[in-house]
Amino acid sequence: MRRRGLTFFGAALGMIALFAVSTPSFAAGFGIFEQGAKAMGMAGAFTAQADDGSALFHNAGGLAFVDKREVSGGITWIRGSEASFEGAAPFPGPNARAEQETLSAFPVHGYWVQPINSTWKFGLGLTSPFGLVTEWQNPATFPGRYISTKAALRVVDVNPTLGWQVTPNFGIGFGAIARFSDVVLERRVPGVNPFTQRVQDIGAIKIESDLENAFGWNLGILHRYNNSFSWGLSYRSKVKVDYAGDARLTQVSTGNDQLDAVLRSRLPFGTNLPVETEIEFPDQASLGFAFALSPNLVLETDANWTGWKTFDETPINFVSTDPTQRLPNSLITSNWDDAMNYRAGLRWTTSATTQWRFGYVYDETPQPEEAVSPLLPDADRNGITIGYGHTGAIKTDLALMYLDFKDRTRAKTFAGESPFLGTYQTKALLFSATIGF
Repeated sequence: MRRRGLTFFGAALGMIALFAVSTPSFAAGFGIFEQGAKAMGMAGAFTAQADDGSALFHNAGGLAFVDKREVSGGITWIRGSEASFEGAAPFPGPNARAEQETLSAFPVHGYWVQPINSTWKFGLGLTSPFGLVTEWQNPATFPGRYISTKAALRVVDVNPTLGWQVTPNFGIGFGAIARFSDVVLERRVPGVNPFTQRVQDIGAIKIESDLENAFGWNLGILHRYNNSFSWGLSYRSKVKVDYAGDARLTQVSTGNDQLDAVLRSRLPFGTNLPVETEIEFPDQASLGFAFALSPNLVLETDANWTGWKTFDETPINFVSTDPTQRLPNSLITSNWDDAMNYRAGLRWTTSATTQWRFGYVYDETPQPEEAVSPLLPDADRNGITIGYGHTGAIKTDLALMYLDFKDRTRAKTFAGESPFLGTYQTKALLFSATIGF
C-alpha cells in the first residue's frame, strides 16, 4: 500500500502542477472597451470625437476641449446569451457537452472633467478596462474540470488626466493610470486510483490573490480640422500587475477511506499555500477619423490595436520556505498575438437635445488555437450597436450591443500538453447607461 500511495502522491502532485500552469491563462477577449454609453452606441468608434467624459478612456486629447464641469457615471451590463462546449475525439470525445453559468457582469465607469483655465483642463476617470468571469455548470462532472471550473478577473483603473488646448482646433491629453486588480481561479484535481486504475477527483484547488496595484500612463491627441473633419490618436501603456495570494487545496473523497488517509498525509489539504504570479496587461492604440456627412450626420471609422503579444509566458511560484507548504513552480506558455479591431459608428442628431447612434465592430482574437480552453475560450466576433442620447438638466445616454462570436474549434495542442478538443459557441448582449450632470 505504501508504494502505491507514493506513486499516487507523485501523480497527484504532477496534476496540481499542471493546474498551476493553467491558472493565469485568461483567454483573449477579457478586455472591455465599453466604458461609456455614448461611445458604445457607435460601437466604440469615438477616437476622433471624444466629446464626453469617456474621452479619458477613448482619447485623452478630447479633454482639451472641455468648456464646463461635468460629472458622469454609469454601468455596463454584460450578459451571456449562449456559452457552450461540444467535445471532439480523442478527448473528451464527441459525446461531451457542457454549458457555462450565465454570465452577468457589471463593470462601472465614472468621469469628472472641468476646465482649469481656458487652455488647461483636468479629468479623473474610473473605468473597468479588463475583466469578466468564466464559470462552468456542474463542476463535479464537467469534462474540463481538470483545466478550469471558474476563472475570474477584476480590474479597476483610476485615471487622473490633464488636457492642453494647444490651439482652438488641436488638443493633447496625458494622464497616469493606477490599476487595481485581483484574480480567482478554481479547478478539480485528478489522480489515478491505484485500486481501480481509473482517473477520479481527489481534490479541488482555488487560487485567490490579494487586491494588487500597478501603474501606467495614457496619451491622446485630437485635431478638429474643421466642422466637417476631425481625427484622433490615443495610446494606453502596458501595465504589469504582480499578484500575491494563497492557493488552497480541498480534499474530495475517493470513496476509499484508506486511500483518502494516505492522501491526507501526503498532500497539503486545507492549508493556505502562499503563491505569486503576474499578468502583463497589453498596451492599446487607436486611430480614428470622423466625417460630417451633413449638419446632422457624423460618420466615424476607427482602427484599434492591442499588444497581446506580450502575454506569452506567465510564472506561477509557490513561495513558502516550508517544503510541506509548497507545490511545484511552473510556467505557462500562451503565445498570443497582437490583434486589431475595426469600428464604424454613425451619429444622427434629430433635435437640439436628441441623438440616435448606430455602430458595427469586427474584433479579431489574439488567441492561438492551441490555447483555446475552458478558462475563457475566445474567437473572432462581430458586434452591432444602437444608442440613444438626450441632453437636458440631466444628460442621459443608453446603448445596446449584440456580440456574436464565431464558433471556435480546437483541434491541436501545444507540445507536451494533454488534448482537450472541441468547439465553443458564445454570444453576448451588452447594455450600458451613463448619466451626466
